[in-house]
Amino acid sequence: MIKNKIIFNNEATDWMFDLEKAEGCFIWTKDGKKLIDFTSAWNVTNLGWNNPEIREAIITQAGKNVHNILWSSDEIQIKYSKELTDVLPSALWVVARATGGTEANEEALKTARAYTKRKKIIGFKDTYHGQSFGTMAIGYRPDISPLVPDFVQIDFPNTYRTIKKPEELLEEFFLGFEKILKNEDVATIVAEAGIITGWGSTYVAPKGFLKGIRRLTEKYGTLLILDEVGTGFSRLGKLFGMEIEEVVPDIVTFAKGLSNGAGAIGAMVTKEEIAESTIGQTNLTSTFGWNSVAVAAASKTLEIHLRDEVWKKANSDGTFLMSSLKRELLQHPKVGDVRGMGMEIGIDFVKDKISKTPDPDFAHLIVEKAFKNGLHLVVGDGGNIQLMPPLVIDRKLLNKGIEILISCLD
Repeated sequence: MIKNKIIFNNEATDWMFDLEKAEGCFIWTKDGKKLIDFTSAWNVTNLGWNNPEIREAIITQAGKNVHNILWSSDEIQIKYSKELTDVLPSALWVVARATGGTEANEEALKTARAYTKRKKIIGFKDTYHGQSFGTMAIGYRPDISPLVPDFVQIDFPNTYRTIKKPEELLEEFFLGFEKILKNEDVATIVAEAGIITGWGSTYVAPKGFLKGIRRLTEKYGTLLILDEVGTGFSRLGKLFGMEIEEVVPDIVTFAKGLSNGAGAIGAMVTKEEIAESTIGQTNLTSTFGWNSVAVAAASKTLEIHLRDEVWKKANSDGTFLMSSLKRELLQHPKVGDVRGMGMEIGIDFVKDKISKTPDPDFAHLIVEKAFKNGLHLVVGDGGNIQLMPPLVIDRKLLNKGIEILISCLD
């Protein structure tokens, strides 16, 4: 739709609003309506909207320098590159600058092809890793073909809508995956940390998914790109999603929660030997990548996550949220599933529990009713509402949001 002369990637709805202001876990519409936010702008404002500490860091940096040049780096960039890599596995310590998730993932794809001298790239069907031709080819098939060639899309081992046991599901997946890798012509596979966040399905793979992928990629010389754009910065109950199964990828990408929404920034982090052997082939230049003000916001964001151990609160609150929703909603005839990790939880609405056919109309109805009652939600894929509250939300407010949500289904 087009509104206010701006193109939006969704249809017009009665509850679509213009944002007036936002603070902490609340947003206000232009009409003055106050809403509890359960979206974090899609995993961006993990530390709450317009965090005052981050705002102050931006103001301070703006008084020093607001931009840098492609062939140089300033004090804040040098400082942050060390801060970011210091909290990652020791093998990952070389950074490429970017403006967001799309660009960071493009850098990763180019690097993987340049390093392996292979062309094929594996992604999972119905996943989102960016809006460029290359990143859309990973898991999204819009009608704008041809996209970038040599991308192979495979099925995600989704624990929902299957009668298989988790171990059977994984065994079948790994058999098919290894069959593809055996030709030794695959440059890389792009995956999230066992949960689909970007597409909004909140599908979860069985435990051992990421470890198995790592084992097989190492066996056949294929690189593992881990997209932490949505799973990073405490969202899943760990600082980074890779920590859940203690997997070290060859390349990892970040954006969204990197600066808590206070600046457009992304990052690709890889190993020294990969970076050294591909410099000059991949053209990892970005005019606005790591704008100094955005980097200052990212630096303060990381400082807060580490200082307050935000992931611990996310893990505790996520357990509470999951158990509350399962207890109250799983018996509802329109709820097919409640699933997720940490504070990334999906409620899957279906036409009926036998067919498990998604019911997006009902999901949109719930979002509209919640809006009228003071809760901001968003529909992801099909009939799934993906809950992503700010990680700093207090338990009382979280409870209030849950109550509003449940009342919409009564």
